[in-house]
This record gives sequence, structure tokens and C-alpha cells, in this order.
Amino acid sequence: MRFSLPPAPAVIAGFVAVLVGYTSSAAIIWQAATVAGATPAQTAGWMTMLGIGMGISTLALSLWYRAPVLTAWSTPGAALLATSLSGSNLHEAVGIFMFASALIVICGATGLFARLMKIIPPGLAAAMLAGILLRFGLQAFGTLEGHFALCAAMTGAWLVSKAFAPRYAVVAALLAGVAVCLWQGEVNTGALHFAVAPPEFVAPAFSLASLLGVGLPFFLVTMASQNAPGVATLQASGYRVPVSPLMVTTGLLALLLAPFGVFSICIAAITAAICQSPEAHPAPDKRWIAAALAGLFYLLAGMCGGSIGALMTALPTPWLQTLAGLALLGTIGASLHQALANERGRDAALITFLVTASGVTLLGVGSAFWGLIAGGISYALLARRAG
Repeated sequence: MRFSLPPAPAVIAGFVAVLVGYTSSAAIIWQAATVAGATPAQTAGWMTMLGIGMGISTLALSLWYRAPVLTAWSTPGAALLATSLSGSNLHEAVGIFMFASALIVICGATGLFARLMKIIPPGLAAAMLAGILLRFGLQAFGTLEGHFALCAAMTGAWLVSKAFAPRYAVVAALLAGVAVCLWQGEVNTGALHFAVAPPEFVAPAFSLASLLGVGLPFFLVTMASQNAPGVATLQASGYRVPVSPLMVTTGLLALLLAPFGVFSICIAAITAAICQSPEAHPAPDKRWIAAALAGLFYLLAGMCGGSIGALMTALPTPWLQTLAGLALLGTIGASLHQALANERGRDAALITFLVTASGVTLLGVGSAFWGLIAGGISYALLARRAG
């Protein structure tokens, strides 16, 4: 058998998919880990295991199905964790990861995935997600007052790139922010180093309040905002891969690796589209090569988890906040559009959005859960009136 190098477009597509995935949401994961009480060393270990977990799953699924199946962490899920874990410790956070992953495995094994997504009105799920992400959008521009040059430069780079090269908008914002930080002397160069961050085992702990208040909304957000679009993107590109095995494989791997900081492994949507496009390979039956290469790049990124952690600690907090907010603008806009598009469910969606965004905690349970409950009750009553 002759060995041949993979085509350059497939290599580029795989690399860009991983680069965009990391640059668009690594800052959000860093914030989530910090809120959960993880040390910088533990968070770097999270990045190591996330890269390894996504690399193994992407490589295995793409090779097995000969289709461009790309996995990713749940960015909306990480945003929810960053806003909801403040009352939980690290052990409870791991319990939440395991709980949500176990529910995903059950959904995949029983074939309940599609039916579960139909129980909750899409507008309410979108409104809950928009409420969760609102804080990130606000903090992106909240840095204007004290860090005008940094925020303005990152936002300007994002806008220009969004107009001419949308795929690289977040990368452009990242680079512009780093340039301004270097110019202003706000980069802690002493913290920059290459390191392999070994993962640290954290025993899980389970509490009913955290599982209901954070775990259940985290599961719903992951399924509705990551797995469902990921499967839809895969099918829209013409790849009819069985859904249940994808859910079981990714959910089970995340469940096993949760004590090491793997909060989720899902089917990718936006980054997967890069490997599923004609730019990755002109032949649809060869585009799995780009996804498989992305799996290798994931593994490489995982081995550099310590370096990614060093970069996050070397740059100032406003850079992280602005980058996270800009990366989530598209998701916030799409969620609001979906939440308010249906006039019949608009009032219920607004209630869900506002209760979730309020950050209220009742009976030890977070606002995402209560937003969904309040919106669901409103939807049921208002839908009956409309009927």
C-alpha cells in the first residue's frame, strides 16, 4: 500500500476548524473553570483532556463512518456553567458534568433524542440560551470604560473581518487584542511558556439543587444548542450518519473523562461545516480526511493544554471578556431571533429570557431552570388562550 500525503485543502480545513473552535471559546471555558473553583493548573489539565477527548472522538467517528464527523465542547454549555457554578464547588461541578453526560447517553441509547427535543418549544430553549449568554455580550462592551483601546480594537477587527472574511472574525479579534495588550504592556510575558499540563482527577459530588439548577439546564442547552445543530449540519451536508451511536459515543466518552475536567463532548456544527464544505475536498466522500486531520490537531492542542492555559493567564481579564462576548454575538442574535420569531410564543419566550438573565436563585436552584419553568407555564396558559 502506497502512502500519500493528505491534500493541502483538507489539512488547512482541519487546522482552521480546530483553531476557530479554540480561539472562539477557550476563554469561556477558562471563566467557567475559574467560577467552579479550579486552579490555573487544574484548568490547564481540563484543556489537555478536552483536546484529547475531542481528538479521539473526532478521529474514531470520522474513520469509522468515513464521514466528516467533528466533535467539540459545548460553548453555550460552558457559558451556562460560567454563569451558574458560582454556588457550587469543583466536586459538584464534576457531578454536574457526569449527570448531563449520563442523560445524553440515555437519550442516545433509547432513541429519545429527537422526541426530547420536541417536548420543549424551540422558542423557549432559544430564549433560555439567550438569557444565559446575555452577560457575556454585555461584558464584551462593559470593558469600554476602562479599556477603550483594547475593546475598540478587538470590536473593529471583528467587524472588518465579519464583513470580508466572516470565518476568521474571532481570530482577527483575538490577534488585535493581543497586539493592543503588547503595545500597552499588559501581557505578563513571564507566564508564557510551553508546558504539558497533566490532568488532575477530581471526585464527583452530587446535590439535588446543583443537578436541577445547573445540570438539567446544562443538558438541555447542550442537546438543543450543540448536538441538534451538529446533527442537522451533518445531514444537511448529505451525510446520513446514525444519530444514536453518535450520542452514545460522545456522551459516554465525556462521562468517563468528566473527573478530569471534560465537561462535554458534542457533535460540532459551525466548525464541522468547515470540514464538510467543498473547500475541504471537492469529493464529498473524501471530506472525512479533513475531519480526521482535525482530530489529530485536537490531540496536538490537548498536548499543549499547559501552553493554552499560560496564554490565558498571561493576558488581562478584559481581553478574555471581550473575546468571549464577541465570539458569542452570533449565537445571542440567532437565539433571540428564534425566541421571538413565533408571535404566539413570544410573551412566554420573553419571560423565559428575562427570568434567566436575571440570575435569580430560588431554593438553591439557578435562574436557567426557573426561566424554563416560568416560560413553560406561560406558554401553556397563553397557548390555551390562543387556541
